[in-house]
Amino acid sequence: MGEFFRVLTDNWTLYRDGFTNTVQLFLIAAVGSLVLGTLLGAMRVSPVPALRASGATYVNIVRNTPLTLVFAFLVFGVPKLDVNIDYFDSACIALTVYTAAFVCEVIRSGVNTVGTGQAEAARALGMTFAQVLTLIVLPQALRAMVPPMMSVFIAMLKNTTIAAGFSVLEAGAIPSYMSERGEPQFAVLLWITIGFLILILPLVALQRFLERKWRVAR
Repeated sequence: MGEFFRVLTDNWTLYRDGFTNTVQLFLIAAVGSLVLGTLLGAMRVSPVPALRASGATYVNIVRNTPLTLVFAFLVFGVPKLDVNIDYFDSACIALTVYTAAFVCEVIRSGVNTVGTGQAEAARALGMTFAQVLTLIVLPQALRAMVPPMMSVFIAMLKNTTIAAGFSVLEAGAIPSYMSERGEPQFAVLLWITIGFLILILPLVALQRFLERKWRVAR
């Protein structure tokens, strides 16, 4: 047991820096994907055919592209176009672009749970599409969107480990550094697992809290 705790205490700085970068990467990508995904979701339910087609095209392309390939394009492909982006920023963009497609589908599915009669009544009162979406539809759809949306963000948190393969020092990169120091990999991986559990459990608790709150509100 002493050896197990020694792995953490002797390498605390590496663990701290790795998980700090993981949290930063997650928060930036979460905000970015939520904004972009909401915009794409609005396009997917828009009455304008061109917008619906554009949103559907984006979602179909990105969802069927491996996240590793998105990372590789931004890290290795974009610099060939004389656009210099550092590794951390590239990782943020890759996660945002990829996760936004899933956020979009969650929003679209949530919007579809709201009866069309309410939107039609709002339009009959002279409300614009943006007003109908933001004031009538989304507040009601939010209840249905919480469980799948939290699942998307939990998956994105775990997907941050892919950044380790593209020179970003985050939690997924810790094992390679520790192997160079000769630390036992079982203990190293177990501490990383504990770290991710600490990060994920608050998201699960938030999901359950919101579900209970809105279930009572109904």
